[in-house]
Amino acid sequence: MSDSNKTDLSHPSTFILLGIPGLEADHVWISIPFCTMYVTAILGNFTILFVVKREPSLHGPMYYFLCMLAITDLGLSTSIVPKMLSIFWFNAREIDFSACLTQIACLTQMYFIHCFSAMESGLFLAMAMDRYVAICHPLRHSTILTNSLVAKIGLAVVLRSGMLVLPYPFLARQWPYCRTNIIPHSYCAHIAVVNLACADTRVSSYYGLFVLFCVKGLDMVFVALSYIQILRAIFSLPTKDARRKTFGTCSSHLCAILAFYIPGLFISLIQRFGHNVPLHFHILIANVYLLMPPMLNPIIYGVRTKQIRGRLLRLLTHEGV
Repeated sequence: MSDSNKTDLSHPSTFILLGIPGLEADHVWISIPFCTMYVTAILGNFTILFVVKREPSLHGPMYYFLCMLAITDLGLSTSIVPKMLSIFWFNAREIDFSACLTQIACLTQMYFIHCFSAMESGLFLAMAMDRYVAICHPLRHSTILTNSLVAKIGLAVVLRSGMLVLPYPFLARQWPYCRTNIIPHSYCAHIAVVNLACADTRVSSYYGLFVLFCVKGLDMVFVALSYIQILRAIFSLPTKDARRKTFGTCSSHLCAILAFYIPGLFISLIQRFGHNVPLHFHILIANVYLLMPPMLNPIIYGVRTKQIRGRLLRLLTHEGV
């Protein structure tokens, strides 16, 4: 243990991330799928941004929200994977507890991970609203969802996430950590850090539940309400072909939503009721949950959205020629 940790264990200057506890011998092998997911997420999301920027026909509300989602996915995955891979490859387990934003700090990482995750949930809600207006009020879509309104919605998503998550690092910083400075995780998750404190941390726990309810809980409710109205509008169409084509316009968004919310619900159940589940399984599932959406979203939208797929093929063909 470093001298700084010996002199002030209640407020250690550094924390130790274990990576995947119990599977340290396999860290190099475990890094391969996570590195692959990260590279796929980087390439896929930059491709989405490139295609939408290059094609004026894609300059609409749905694709603006998709670009916001791609930027969020890049931020979320980059907040986690570089430090995780440094643990797996170089055994670089130390991380500063609280440092300036130009350094890798535990509280900084905590803030950005939870902030980007909350932003992703908000953007899925915004995209559900876009699909609702496009299907239920098609003639008014362009007049309702103007570029100005899209920008305001994006700003609201960023501000909501940033402000609600901001207390996380400040609350975590005030607790004494006199038990240990070893975090049994591969990144600085809020609850993983707070659980190390030797104090009554119910304020942090209750606030975490409050943020979870206000962000993902309410977002899920409004997304579900939007899709209830969307499905009602689809089933009211006169022909099967019309219903199929209309549903196809929101199928990619629905797949992305399911890939984001269902694993999150599964993880929440495991954390609260899976007391007999090995710790390394908890950590692996948590890592996969945060990295799966950034990897899958560009694949889902690239493959299932005809406009993006067609424009990408055109660009590739044109470049090839």
